[in-house]
Amino acid sequence: MNDIKDEAQFDDFARLDIRIGTVIAVEPFPRARNPSYKVQVDFGAIGTRWSSAQITGYAPEDLIGTQVCCVVNFAPRNIAGFQSEILILGTPGADGRIVLVSPRTPAPEGAPLC
Repeated sequence: MNDIKDEAQFDDFARLDIRIGTVIAVEPFPRARNPSYKVQVDFGAIGTRWSSAQITGYAPEDLIGTQVCCVVNFAPRNIAGFQSEILILGTPGADGRIVLVSPRTPAPEGAPLC
């Protein structure tokens, strides 16, 4: 996990649209191959989007209201019959559970990372 990926150009990163959103709904996703939730995120002016997210280390009620960083311009993926429209960003924590990438202080919904 300590290996660095191949060198990328800044333009590769610049094509990603990463924005701040607020989790507004979390539903069980029993059809997913790996333990996951269906998560709805509000991005303000650009609307809400859904994600299949392997973040079951969090209780659903603890996720509601949490701001998260998400890639919003990937093509939707069909995961077990569900259209996942965004990628919620996270990293493996010391205990193996996913730790969400979130702003340190509240940010406007839909704000782009720069």
